[in-house]
Amino acid sequence: MEQGSVRLLKQGKRGVARVLFSRTGFICLILLLNGAVMVGFHLWLRELLPAVLLPILRTAFVAGMVLYLLNSSMDPTSKLTWFILIAVAPLLGASLCLYVRTDWGQRKLKQRLSQRLEESRLALPQSEESLLQREAPEEVPLLRYLQKAGNHSLYRDCKVRYFSSGEEKFAALKEQLELAQESIFLEYFIVEEGKMWGEILEILARKAAVGVDVRLMYDGSCEFTTLPRDYPQLLQKLGISCKVFAPATPLVSTHYNYRDHRKIAVIDGKIAFTGGVNLADEYINAVEKYGHWKDAAIMVEGAAAQSFALMFLQLWGLDGKETAAVSAADCPTFEEEKGFILPFSDSPLDRWRVGERVYMDILNRAQNYVHIMTPYLILDGELEAALCFAAERGVDVKLILPGIPDKQAPYALAKTYYGVLLEAGVKICEYESGFVHSKVFVSDGKRGVVGTVNLDYRSLYHHFECGAYLWGCDCLADMEADIQQTLSHCRTVTAEQLRRRPLWQKLLGWTLRALAPLF
Repeated sequence: MEQGSVRLLKQGKRGVARVLFSRTGFICLILLLNGAVMVGFHLWLRELLPAVLLPILRTAFVAGMVLYLLNSSMDPTSKLTWFILIAVAPLLGASLCLYVRTDWGQRKLKQRLSQRLEESRLALPQSEESLLQREAPEEVPLLRYLQKAGNHSLYRDCKVRYFSSGEEKFAALKEQLELAQESIFLEYFIVEEGKMWGEILEILARKAAVGVDVRLMYDGSCEFTTLPRDYPQLLQKLGISCKVFAPATPLVSTHYNYRDHRKIAVIDGKIAFTGGVNLADEYINAVEKYGHWKDAAIMVEGAAAQSFALMFLQLWGLDGKETAAVSAADCPTFEEEKGFILPFSDSPLDRWRVGERVYMDILNRAQNYVHIMTPYLILDGELEAALCFAAERGVDVKLILPGIPDKQAPYALAKTYYGVLLEAGVKICEYESGFVHSKVFVSDGKRGVVGTVNLDYRSLYHHFECGAYLWGCDCLADMEADIQQTLSHCRTVTAEQLRRRPLWQKLLGWTLRALAPLF
């Protein structure tokens, strides 16, 4: 192991669960378990009720669920998926839909989260619209929306640095961790032992030993893929506080469909990182899985870092043991820095689809171009229409997607959207060198987003996410330069190439399209 690196697990001890329980495999497992529960329930009903009554009740139940779906606020694509499931297996599909829609197993989570949000509502100073009215009045409606959705605050005089790779972000993160004096908050979707996490962990252990408040929170899906269940206890021995979001338990619940997909690091409440980079070696190309791993992140210095600290503390305090109070850090100001930054978070447990609305707002207001990097493309009707409409208005819409996929199923599914987008004039480019994991929007040289939100159903509807909306910041030029550099390593997809894709890929994509909201 490299000098200055810590490993708590024996190398290679990961088990077959890593293979079996990928994101898609985990979803399928939960669906199978839920289905088994429903089948058992209906078998019990068959024994309990007279044979003549059971078909009548079954038909009435299915008809009631169809009417319920038609009149629900669910997006049309999700409704279509449920209609297909009900058509194929009427009783099981309707029962599963009812089970999911009743949110059994997550009501307490919703209540706790709402309580934490309310407690922290005044933790940060509220944005004044006058900050935008003079310089960018067209941005005011988006600010109003984000304030309603999550009380998100607007900042200026902050320094934003853009990283065009995981390696750049890794080096900067280590540098800032070494400078920590009071607190280190880390929240990541994936943590895996190796070079990246080992070097970070060595710094965290040293900082904890001298009294720095070091906290780590990672998603419970890591228990299926990268880390053992007792890993928080191992970290506690190093003085590092650790919590697992939605840890795996034997209970079958819709709660496990909602993952913490955010990537947040906050140092002393003054410096924050976010973007696509998790804490595992493929993100810094220390190991190669799908060719070259292309990622992106930002570092924010100044008062805006406290918004990311608050996001962290809101989820950290979901167990009710701590309140989401942000320390009144004396944040530096950078008056020479241009523009505004508006950090935001997105929760699947409320009615606000923040990540999607921010993306759609950029598309709908673009005048010259919108350039996008995303690893996945699984769209609902609204976002698909926004992409097409922007291109049809003459806006240069470019999508950069992986040339080497990490999973064949989402890759095949993404290609089912290519035809409509290409016909509308959207340019689709695939990164020939490997896998694109960046989540970046840049538009007209004056607005953009860097964060964790993919263009897929998981991110837009089912995950806790975060990001930073940027207006007029100097780093937007670096983001566009990165887009152009990445495009030089891309192949442009044509309608003819799309038609010539393998038959198995077409059939897989067409089949999965019916289940798109599950991916």
